[in-house]
Amino acid sequence: MKKLMLSLALLIGVSLALHAQNNNYQIKGFIVDTAYSAKLANSSISILNAKDSTLVNFGFAEKSGSFTIDQLSPGQFILLVTYPGYADYVENFKLDSTHREKDFEKLSLTLIANLLQGVIIKGKATAIKIKGDTTEFNASSYVIQPNSKVEDLLKQLPGIQIDKDGKITAQGQTVNKVLVDGEEFFGDDPTLVTKNIRGDMVDKVQLYDKKSDQAAFTGIDDGQKTKTINIKLKEDKKQGYFGKADAGLGTNKNYQEQLMFNLFKAKKKFAAYGILGNTGVTGLGWRDSDKYGGSSSMEFSDDGGLMFYFDGDNGLDSFDGRYDGQGIPLVRSGGVHYDAKWNTDKESINANYKIGSMNVDGTKNVISQNNLPGNVIKSNSDESFNNYAFRQKGDIKYEVKLDTLSSLKISAEATFKNSEKNSTYIGSSKRENDVMLNESNRSLDNKSDEKLFKATVFWNRKFKKKGRSISVNLTENISNSESTGFLKSTNKFYDDLGILIPGSTKIIDQYKTNRSNTNVFNSNITYSEPISASFSALFNYGLGINNSLQDRKSFNPSAPGQYTILDTVYSNRYQLDQLSNQFGLIFNYNKGKTIINFGSKMTAVQFNQLDEYSNESLHRNFINWSPQASYQYKFSQQKSLRFYYNGNTTQPRIDQIQPVSVNTDPLNITMGNPNLKPSFTNRFNVDYNSYKILSSASLWLNGSYSFTMNPIVSNVTTDPAAGSSTYQSINLTSRNTSNFYFSASLNNKIKPIDLNFGFYTSANGNTSYNYSNTELNRTKSYNYSGGINVSKYKEKKYNFYLSMGPSYNTSESSLQKNLNDNGWGFKGSSSFTIYLPLKLEVGSNGNYEFRGKTESFNEDFSRFIWNASITKKFFKEENLRLSISGLDLLNQNTGFNRSAYGNMITQTNYTTIKRYFLCSLTWDFNKMGGGKTQK
Repeated sequence: MKKLMLSLALLIGVSLALHAQNNNYQIKGFIVDTAYSAKLANSSISILNAKDSTLVNFGFAEKSGSFTIDQLSPGQFILLVTYPGYADYVENFKLDSTHREKDFEKLSLTLIANLLQGVIIKGKATAIKIKGDTTEFNASSYVIQPNSKVEDLLKQLPGIQIDKDGKITAQGQTVNKVLVDGEEFFGDDPTLVTKNIRGDMVDKVQLYDKKSDQAAFTGIDDGQKTKTINIKLKEDKKQGYFGKADAGLGTNKNYQEQLMFNLFKAKKKFAAYGILGNTGVTGLGWRDSDKYGGSSSMEFSDDGGLMFYFDGDNGLDSFDGRYDGQGIPLVRSGGVHYDAKWNTDKESINANYKIGSMNVDGTKNVISQNNLPGNVIKSNSDESFNNYAFRQKGDIKYEVKLDTLSSLKISAEATFKNSEKNSTYIGSSKRENDVMLNESNRSLDNKSDEKLFKATVFWNRKFKKKGRSISVNLTENISNSESTGFLKSTNKFYDDLGILIPGSTKIIDQYKTNRSNTNVFNSNITYSEPISASFSALFNYGLGINNSLQDRKSFNPSAPGQYTILDTVYSNRYQLDQLSNQFGLIFNYNKGKTIINFGSKMTAVQFNQLDEYSNESLHRNFINWSPQASYQYKFSQQKSLRFYYNGNTTQPRIDQIQPVSVNTDPLNITMGNPNLKPSFTNRFNVDYNSYKILSSASLWLNGSYSFTMNPIVSNVTTDPAAGSSTYQSINLTSRNTSNFYFSASLNNKIKPIDLNFGFYTSANGNTSYNYSNTELNRTKSYNYSGGINVSKYKEKKYNFYLSMGPSYNTSESSLQKNLNDNGWGFKGSSSFTIYLPLKLEVGSNGNYEFRGKTESFNEDFSRFIWNASITKKFFKEENLRLSISGLDLLNQNTGFNRSAYGNMITQTNYTTIKRYFLCSLTWDFNKMGGGKTQK
């Protein structure tokens, strides 16, 4: 590590020395209005290469109208000066050893309105423009190679970095959304746009903070924004088709096939894709699991109101259809997309359909340590699994501008999923002195069908008075889930000497069914009223209705293969109906550089619970408060500071409430608690962001702290003699759980060698509680990490990226302070690509991870995953590529994870994809803007 850091420092130092003699050239001058000699502050000054008109440097005039741009090299250049409403000023100049400085003195710009027709100076479009909160890059000012993608264009833009996985960072913040002409493209998977759309189709790249839907409609800035990139296509590139076909075959029976097709016709877009393979590429549609993920959660509230969830495993283990690196996957997926605008853009439609299946086979080993009062139980379990999921998902969104003041948006989503999970577990537990405590052998088979539907209607209207508006939002969520499965288990128990206890063996053979139905209706009316030019108020009322049913049944066999005897201990039919009325009042102050929001929402919730087996009902009423306050100060368009607070109530889940025992794992049984009450969480956040467009320097600071009152925690009763536990959720009134998070990243560019350099650090942790055998246990888990990253991209020559840094993890349980999981770690990743003559590319990347041994796990863990490839491109447009790749060349890809929760510390090892070689052929085809099809 020391050698690597020394080499890096030496490389930077030598490069700085070599380039120092060529970077002391500069230009200067000042800009005024021709007629009035007014100083035109913030005029944009672009320096273009005279040979190919590519951007060399960029700047703005100061308040005095003066400008100075240095760090230039000798050569022939074009000066381009622009200012809104004025004709562009263009002048050629050169810098050499005898003319190291060019003084333009006074540059006079002329109002376009004062120019005679036909005399307007037409220069090359400005490379970078700043319009309010939007930074716009002119794609024609950058080198766009044949057949390059949007990703290659973005790498050239100042302030934007893209890592090897396609993750985009802009101005120090992660870009979560990439649009095409302002529209989502297959949802909001950014890599689908950046890796598939051609760079030569792009006219402009717009970078901005996308406001929330509510803020965009009311015009009242609520401070909630998403870093967004919008790709504006050239008008002549909106006619035709393009796509990509990729076929790969490898060793160890690995293969990967991908196809992408796009058809553009003016304001209509059609796209389709397909993926087949077992290399871990899971498709383009599985990333929207935040909407329909493994927990099958369904939100029922807005801004911290009532929330409702149902347990995704239905009393059995189920497969959620996602691949997390555990096991060997086989993926078949595809999808189609269509969007269009018509009626002079007053109406639009955006539709997607995705279909896919996934098989995952593998094994897993779990080592856990259960810290009990005065005792420790150590367990070891081996699992083999075979999972399958088939899913279809469709969504459609229609928008219409009813008139100049009102609009209507209607959207609908539907998902159908079938899954199967087959797992076999063999495990054992030992006492602290390594004497056998119990042995278990069980198998689970589960088949599940889920249907999810969501429909939303959003109508809004603005009034003639600026800031006055009204909106109505209606949402309906329907979820149905049915599952059936078998549980077969044999458990043996041993005495203090490790001898099998006679008659202690317990055998379970059950057939289980579960049906969950949820219907959630939510409505919200929001009215905004300007009290003054800078002060506004938002009023809202919402009605929510939630009707849910969960029916669990377990049957014991009456004869071999015939399950007809209902086991009432593990069976229950439960209804949970909730009615909420929400009232809110939020004030907004927006003047100059300051934005302040404060107010609260209040929700009156009625709980009606019915246990149909015992015919017991429970009626409860709660008042939930959701206060919020924020302060934002914008020093400039690229520098801001924001404080934010909000509080919200979290309702208990139905699987925590339903009074039934779940024996999926007979040694770890869960029980519901119908008397659970909501918890309340206070969150405090602070953000600071600063970005300098010329130097690409950015500073991003983010910190948060939260604590939860009346938290819902686990109450665990463990039998030390048997090693079996019973879990139940309860409210903890004597303590508050807490979480904190801090991160900082500093990025800059070393101009003489055009090297991006960054530093990052983070710290996070939580303090949680649970009861273990009636004794309160406190768990503190913290993580501290930091590091550096360097990168450089030289179009068609090379690019590289390096990131590395140490970490320190702590995890301590108050019940067993001496048996902690405190230890050091280290992570590093790097990648490079070199573009050689004869259209050859050589690339490599590696990821290193180290976890040191701890008091709980007396062994180190380390792995280095090294991948490499060589690519040959063919034809003038380089649209045919032959690649040979080696994945995990050192064969060290070992599935590994450590975690701590409550009084449990766990280490997991699992099957994952290991070393293989892949030969692939990729063809990019297109016929856009009347051009010829490339072959």
